Amino acid sequence: MKHENMKKIIIKLIPAFFLPALSVFLLKGDVWTFWTWWLLAGVMGMAAMPLTGRLFRDFDDKGWVFSKVLAIALTGFLTWFLTAVGVLRFNTVSCIGIVLACGAVCVLLFFRQHRNGIECLPLDHLELIYWEEILFFAFFLLWTYLAGFHPAAYGTEKFMDYGFMEAMMRSETLPAPDMWYSQGDMNYYYGGQYFAVFLTKLSGSKVEITYNLMRTFVAGLAFILPFSLVYQMVKDRLGIFRIGWKKALPAVTGAVAGISVSIAGNMHYVIYGQIIPLIAKITGQPEESYWFPDATRYIGYNPDVDDKTIHEFPCYSFVLGDLHAHVVNVMFVLLLLGILYAWIRSVRSREFHPAAENKKSFWRQMLLMPHILLAGVLLGMFHWTNYWDFVIYFVVAGGVILFANIVMFRGKASGILAVTAAQAAEMLVISTAVILPFTLKFETMVQGVALAKNHSLPHQLLILWGLPAILTFLFVIILLWEKLRGADRKTPYHFLAALKTPDMFAVILGLCAAGLVLIPELVYVRDIYENGNARANTMFKLTYQAYIMFAMTMVYVLFRFLAVFRRKWLKAVGGAGLFLLVWTWGYFGNSVGSWFGNVFDPSQYQGLNATAFLETDFSADAAGIRWLKNNVEGSPVVLEANGDSYTQYERVSAMTGLPTVLGWYVHEWLWRNDVADLNARAEDVETIYTSGDSGEIRELLEKYEVAYIFIGSCEREKYGQEMNVDMLKSLGEVVFEDNWSGTCIVKVW
Repeated sequence: MKHENMKKIIIKLIPAFFLPALSVFLLKGDVWTFWTWWLLAGVMGMAAMPLTGRLFRDFDDKGWVFSKVLAIALTGFLTWFLTAVGVLRFNTVSCIGIVLACGAVCVLLFFRQHRNGIECLPLDHLELIYWEEILFFAFFLLWTYLAGFHPAAYGTEKFMDYGFMEAMMRSETLPAPDMWYSQGDMNYYYGGQYFAVFLTKLSGSKVEITYNLMRTFVAGLAFILPFSLVYQMVKDRLGIFRIGWKKALPAVTGAVAGISVSIAGNMHYVIYGQIIPLIAKITGQPEESYWFPDATRYIGYNPDVDDKTIHEFPCYSFVLGDLHAHVVNVMFVLLLLGILYAWIRSVRSREFHPAAENKKSFWRQMLLMPHILLAGVLLGMFHWTNYWDFVIYFVVAGGVILFANIVMFRGKASGILAVTAAQAAEMLVISTAVILPFTLKFETMVQGVALAKNHSLPHQLLILWGLPAILTFLFVIILLWEKLRGADRKTPYHFLAALKTPDMFAVILGLCAAGLVLIPELVYVRDIYENGNARANTMFKLTYQAYIMFAMTMVYVLFRFLAVFRRKWLKAVGGAGLFLLVWTWGYFGNSVGSWFGNVFDPSQYQGLNATAFLETDFSADAAGIRWLKNNVEGSPVVLEANGDSYTQYERVSAMTGLPTVLGWYVHEWLWRNDVADLNARAEDVETIYTSGDSGEIRELLEKYEVAYIFIGSCEREKYGQEMNVDMLKSLGEVVFEDNWSGTCIVKVW
């Protein structure tokens, strides 16, 4: 028996030795930064367990994996807040100091809880913790390895995302200077890139590496957080009646949920990437290759109409590699969903009866629930990381609170409405207060809400959302029929009271996701893209979160159909649904092969350096850009030629974080909505490069406080023979010059 037990232990330990060794082989020199981030997240998460363990006290893992994100969110947000109000400088010392201070508080909290007999560590489920760490490491490693095949921070939105990071690395104040609008600060949701910089400074890493590492870190969490949440939901639904093969159901279902959130596609891939090509092959018709972005650019593009939209999802974002606000915020919205489930689970069985003589105690209990308070803080943070998520998850949190209160107050309307309104107002007040340092300086880009003039074709909605929507609504209908059939009273209270907690939570997520898909068919938020792309941003941000919630709901519903419901036709539906869901996982292989190339050949791994492309794509400018990055401190203005968004222009400001007079035009138009000013700046930049009047040039250089003038490939391409290089050199000292390419940098006197 001892021999068999030892053999099992050794088998379980194999991944713990194999994965680190594999990471050394695959990541080569990048492995040290990879390990540093993995260990940093682990240590911070462990230190935060006295808090997380109380919030997730009913989870088997006590929120172990959520603790990593909670620690980053609280310490990072506190550092930002104190910097934004002028108490701290944003530097490595401040970041480390805040983390150590928060860690000390958690240690004190741990000893206090220990004295009171409160256990905040998952000591009874160490095997679960072990496998969660193994799975997180594996998926973090997988995405990091893939990123090394296409690491360049060049193309799509990468110049903006990387430039934000470089600008914040240089700045000790927040918001940092806008690298594309000199004499102005960032007027965008920069919280996502901020957290990447926070971890970069905290770990002593280089932003060239951590730009890619942050997106792969989030991708790893996008697997393990849904795993933990759905694992617990399934285990709660099964209860103690888990025998035989059902013992493995929580882990298996959790893994399916993690995969479905992080690496799956949608049914567009199945229809257009698999079924239609198969039919074409059978019938002898020409086969069209499938381009993975098509799954995110379907409505408005096929057929081609004047209503271009966007409907992205996490796997596409992780493959593409933009470090956008909605991408980084994935880990924080999953944290919030975990907190909401932990809350509804903890209060579901409790009843509250506000006696007249004890109203103060009752309201204190209602308004000081730690989950609700923390939800308010996270919602406030969303104003700054991705404002759309604030709106979305305020509604989701409100729905969870409302449904829980209906049960807790036994359907009594007065108590339900009073407490729900008070808790919603509490979250709103907290979220507004904690983010004031951002909102007081931020100029909104929203221009109002309008009725949708265009609508998606029914078959397009069915292809994109039919699978999760049908499963969700079928689940709700069956629950209604099952719980209310034969009931004496058929009220919302009696229905909700009859539901198990995980069933209720799945219903809430599914209905919220369906609502997010429906909203862009009714209204949209107006912005500068209204002409031809009116619904694009609204559909993009809303359905992105719908995908995440639908993925977890769908997996839970399939578990219910296959493992709990006894009707054969439901098991057949569940089997068909699971087959289609697993088929969507093929999107990962298709997109990886299209974007990263032959990832099965480790010799083609390029590394994680996001700026290595400069030597190949900007060979004439690379040395000059690196000279600025290595020799210029602070944020002085560097003049370069301005250009259109999504082009090679602004490579200097993006790669160094140094502000220029005017950057990507459309982006600044969105952020500032002042076309006249942007046009004036564009004319002034051209005047500086082409004028023969030194007095006029000096006046403009002083106006924009230009410290350096960059003369390189883009400037020669844009201004050609009109550019007066000799005049520009006479305005200061030539501090860098490449005789081969002609690129030079002039430090203005």
